[in-house]
Amino acid sequence: MNFSVPIASAVIGLVVLLFGRRLFWLAVAAVGFAAGFELAPRLFNEPTPLMMLTIALVLGFVGALLALFLQKIAIGIAGFLAGGKLATALAAAFFVEHANYFALTFLIGGIVGALLLLMLFDWALIFLSAVVGAHLIQRTVVLPAAGQTILFIVLAAVGVLVQASMLRRASVA
Repeated sequence: MNFSVPIASAVIGLVVLLFGRRLFWLAVAAVGFAAGFELAPRLFNEPTPLMMLTIALVLGFVGALLALFLQKIAIGIAGFLAGGKLATALAAAFFVEHANYFALTFLIGGIVGALLLLMLFDWALIFLSAVVGAHLIQRTVVLPAAGQTILFIVLAAVGVLVQASMLRRASVA
């Protein structure tokens, strides 16, 4: 069980990293999946890996359903979750006392992410799906802190470049 979670995370991360804009519903599901892993320890005291995976899968499934049936709402929710996740990750990287302000950081980042995704849908989706995909992959690899940061940045940049080239080809055709 513990081995399958990182593999699933890495595979989903790779697909979202490279095809997040095209597979919008999967990108939204992956954001829900990633949020589930982040929220589980905050909702339950020492959740088991099975409970964490269940919460992540439920949030991912809800995200996919929203993306398929309620696209505008799903765009806002995905932007909110991805923006909140990105804001808390940045706060954790740069501020020692980040845990004391988790809710506020997540809320502000979520609002910015939702607005950004709604206004600049294609480019925001490319950026946010590349970041979420990079995060899902990066968290499965054991490296020193500097290596984790470099891996994350390289993966996110590759994801943005690959998806931007697909967007450019789609707009030319």
